[in-house]
Amino acid sequence: MDGTSSIRLLLQVVRDIGGNSGAGFSGEFKKDCIDLSRRVVLLSHLFEEIMEFKGDVKLMNLSWSSELMVALQDAEKLLVVSASFDHKISPDGAARKILFQFQSVTWKLEQALANIPYDHFDISEEVKEQVDLVRDQMQRARERYGKPLNSAADKDLHIVETAININHQDSETASKEGFSKVCNHNEAVYSSSKPCETSSLVDESKKSDAPTIPVDFLCPISLELMRDPVIVSTGQTYERSYIQKWIDCGNTTCPKTQQKLQNSILTPNYVLRSLIAQWCLTHNIAQPNSLTNRRLKGHDGSFVDISKDIEAIEVLIRNLSSVSIQERRSALTKIRSLSKRSTDNRILLAEAGAIPVLVRLLTSEDNFTQENAVTSILNLSIYENNKELIMLANAVPLVVQLLRTGTMETRENAAATLFSLSLANENKIIIGASGAIPELVNLLGNGSNRGKKDAATALFNLCVYQGNKGRAVRAGIIPVLLKMLSDSSMIDESLTILSVLASHQEAKTAIVKASTIPVLIDLARTGLPRSKENATSVLLSLCKRDKDNLDCISRLGAVIPLTELANNGSERAKRKAKSLLEHLQRSQQVQH
Repeated sequence: MDGTSSIRLLLQVVRDIGGNSGAGFSGEFKKDCIDLSRRVVLLSHLFEEIMEFKGDVKLMNLSWSSELMVALQDAEKLLVVSASFDHKISPDGAARKILFQFQSVTWKLEQALANIPYDHFDISEEVKEQVDLVRDQMQRARERYGKPLNSAADKDLHIVETAININHQDSETASKEGFSKVCNHNEAVYSSSKPCETSSLVDESKKSDAPTIPVDFLCPISLELMRDPVIVSTGQTYERSYIQKWIDCGNTTCPKTQQKLQNSILTPNYVLRSLIAQWCLTHNIAQPNSLTNRRLKGHDGSFVDISKDIEAIEVLIRNLSSVSIQERRSALTKIRSLSKRSTDNRILLAEAGAIPVLVRLLTSEDNFTQENAVTSILNLSIYENNKELIMLANAVPLVVQLLRTGTMETRENAAATLFSLSLANENKIIIGASGAIPELVNLLGNGSNRGKKDAATALFNLCVYQGNKGRAVRAGIIPVLLKMLSDSSMIDESLTILSVLASHQEAKTAIVKASTIPVLIDLARTGLPRSKENATSVLLSLCKRDKDNLDCISRLGAVIPLTELANNGSERAKRKAKSLLEHLQRSQQVQH
C-alpha cells in the first residue's frame, strides 16, 4: 500500500469516528467518549494537509502511519464498547477494564502523534497548533486515568464489540445536540483549561474501590462533581461556569429539560453545596474548593465563618447590574479593591459569581467601568483556580478588544491580564489565536513605559509557545525590538524576547535581515553585565548551524568580546560565550 493510500485510510477512520459520534453517547462513559471522539476528529485537518503534500512521499510508508492506524482503530472499537456502558448489566470489573482501555488508547494516540514527521510534510502553523492542543489534552486525560502505563499498554486491546444503543428519547437527543454545538464552538476553551480537581474526583468515582458520587452531585452538562452549584429558572441545578457558558452562547432553554428559561438569573444552591462538602468530608475526598457551608478553610485547617462577608460580596455583585451608573461604579471600585487585597477575597468573589459579571462589563462604553472591570479580572486571575473560570467566561476576546481601544491604563492592565492568564501553557495557544499579539506589539512600540513593560512580559511568555513566534514576527515585532535596543530602560526586555524568538526560523531570518547582529555584538562588548549575557545568548541562537551568520560575527570582530565574556562573565555568559567560540572555531576548521 502506497503512502497516499495509508493517509486516505487514516482520514477515513477519523471520519468514521466522527460519524459514529453523531449518533450520540450515553451511559457512564459518556463524557470520556465525547472527549475522545472530539479530539480524534480534530486530526482530520492534519491528514487532509498531508494528503495535499506534493513533496517526497517516501516518509509516508514509515512505521508512524501504521502505528497511528492501530491507535485509531483501537479508539474506534473502544467507543463502540463504552458508548452505552451500563454497570448494572455488565460483568464485575468491566468498568475498570474500560477505564484502563481509555488510558491505553489515549497513550497510544499520544505516542503515535509524537512520531509524525511534521516538518517533512510542511504542515501549516494553524494545524500544528491544533495537533499540539490535541496532544496536550490527551496527556492530561491519560494522567487523569491513572499512572503511566507499563509494558502491558503495548499489547493489542482485545475489545468485544457490542451494538451501540442509540434509542434516546427526543428530549435527551435535543439536549445533547444543543450542548454539542456549544462544545464544538468552544473546543479550545473547554478542553484546553487545566484539569480541575473535580475531574479527578469523577475519575476516582469510576474505580471500584472508590465511593460512587451521587448523581445529584454531578453537573448535568459536564458530568463532574459540582463546586459551585446554581439553580436556573426551571429549577434544575448546574455548575455555574458551564451553565453560564451555555447561556452566553445564546441558548435560551434548560439543557436538561429543554424548557424555555424565563430569565438568566443563577441562584446559588447553598444546600447542595453544603451536602457535597459534607459528602467529601465523610469519604475523605479532597473538596472541590476551600469554601464550605459559608466557612473558609484557613492555612491551619480551621474554618472561619464568613457568612456576612459573602452576603456583602453578593450585594456588590448584584449592584454591578444596577440601572444606576453611580451604583455600578461604586460596586466595581469596591470589588477592585477587594480583589487586590488577599487570596481569600479572590476565592470569595469567584465563588459568588463575580467573574462572568465582570467579563460582561468589559463591553461597557464607560471608560471607568472598562478600566476597573479588567483590573478586577487581573487581580482575580492571580489565584490559579480563577484562571480557568476566566477562560470559561470567554474573557480573552474582550480583553484583546480593550487592548486595542481602551485608555492607556486599561490597555496596560489588559496586557497584564493576558500575561497572567498565559502562565497556564494551554492558554498560550488560545490567547495567541485571539489576535492579541499584534495589539501587544503595538503597545510595546507605542505605549507608556509601564505599558511597554506589561506588553513585553506578555509577549515573552506567549512566545515560549512555538506557534506564537511566527505571529509575533508577522505583527512586526522585530523592528520594534531593534528600536528598543537603543532605549536603556528596555534593553533587557528586548534581548529577552529576541532570545526566545531566535530559535524560530522565520524570526531568525527577520532578525538578521534587520541588521541586528552588529548591535548585538556592540552590546556584548560595551553593555551592562546582564545585557552582555543576553546579547550573547541571542547571537548563539542565530549562529547555531548557520555558517553565514558565523562568518558575519567573525568579520565584525565578535571574538574579542566573546573571549572576554568566556573568561570574566557570569556563569551563564561564560557558558554561552564558550559555546559560540567553539562554533566559530569548528566553522573555521571546516573552511581550511
